[in-house]
Amino acid sequence: MSGHGPAQPMTARRSGPLKGRAEIPGDKSISHRALILGAMAVGETQITGLLEGQDVLDTAKAMRAFGAEVIQHGPGAWSVHGVGVGGFAEPAEVIDCGNSGTGVRLVMGAMATSPLTATFTGDGSLRKRPMGRVTDPLALFGTRAYGRKGGRLPMTLVGAADPVPVRYTVPMPSAQVKSAVLLAGLNAPGQTVVIEREATRDHSERMLRGFGAELTVETGAEGQIITLTGQPELRPQTVAVPRDPSSAAFPVCAALIVEGSDILVPGVSRNPTRDGLYVTLLEMGADIAFENEREEGGEPVADLRVRASALTGVEVPPERAPSMIDEYPILSVVAAFAEGSTVMRGVKELRVKESDRIDAMARGLEACGVRLEEDEDTLIVHGMGRVPGGATCATHLDHRIAMSFLVLGMAAEAPVTVDDGSPIATSFPAFTDLMAGLGADLAAG
Repeated sequence: MSGHGPAQPMTARRSGPLKGRAEIPGDKSISHRALILGAMAVGETQITGLLEGQDVLDTAKAMRAFGAEVIQHGPGAWSVHGVGVGGFAEPAEVIDCGNSGTGVRLVMGAMATSPLTATFTGDGSLRKRPMGRVTDPLALFGTRAYGRKGGRLPMTLVGAADPVPVRYTVPMPSAQVKSAVLLAGLNAPGQTVVIEREATRDHSERMLRGFGAELTVETGAEGQIITLTGQPELRPQTVAVPRDPSSAAFPVCAALIVEGSDILVPGVSRNPTRDGLYVTLLEMGADIAFENEREEGGEPVADLRVRASALTGVEVPPERAPSMIDEYPILSVVAAFAEGSTVMRGVKELRVKESDRIDAMARGLEACGVRLEEDEDTLIVHGMGRVPGGATCATHLDHRIAMSFLVLGMAAEAPVTVDDGSPIATSFPAFTDLMAGLGADLAAG
């Protein structure tokens, strides 16, 4: 069973100007999906730029456990020899997904319509997260799930021996739920339909089409209607993973708030379903230029030139939340250095991420001297132009909370410490070296 080693405190001190080139790792969402769809294709899929954070490595191990041959050939270069839709073998051991909510939910979807049984677990943070939002729609296919109280891990799934196609309206904006249902629909006969009232990131739809699935997306009175025809033979692909906009957010936001900074962040995904943070930063007055715009691996990308900026608080519309749900923690840090208030509404999904991210950010910001307001679905940060800092902030085993407070420490008056920086390795293992290379003052302890 996944555990967690000794805490590794880290401290960030006020930095001089950040300068240079920030080479961001591959997109985590696309990396997960490339491994899973590669495992469900017939033949060998080649992947370049794969994120080699622990979350994605755990998904690679899961695909091996289900019978795919997954091989690393060099940094970011991997191959997956798939077993075809419906070809998964029953795993001999428990599937440990570590810290990854995306990994466990997508893998559950991928195996849910095959006649086999698998048990899933994760670290202390993942075992607190609700799985019912995925297992409930999977039950419509005929899948059975047996877990802890509240639908939490460890959990055993018994795949549907005779799956039926489903029509499912996602009750909350969630790319994980949508994707799990679509992956389950691959091995169900007929057409599986997923309806989204609010559109979420569309990596699964793009990649399913790329692997040869018959999938259509239409807009109707109910919202966005995604129709997948089941039981295709997926074709192996060559997948070039673009760089992760969620990881890029940390050096981008650090450069905006550290005086005199000027950095280049090349090859970042500009997928419009992931672009909410950058739209918001531009509204706040951020000096971000999108250079060399192009397409790589079916995804729009650009090089980001980012310079320190005088920022003003804004109101972020709630309908933008699905396109930036992972970026609210770092946005709340930027908001603390802006002039005026930044209002973030429609963010209750943050309360069931790796931690209760609204509470975690609110308590840490308050400890650093920032005024704010919060309720179940809202966070309002009253910008100060300068932030006192000087606190130790709890990360709650959440990589984005850890990185957000370290970025805050780079621009605060006094150093900021996080109680445990080790979870950063789940999504952005190069974070410390990358930021130090730009000139940030980060140290263990």
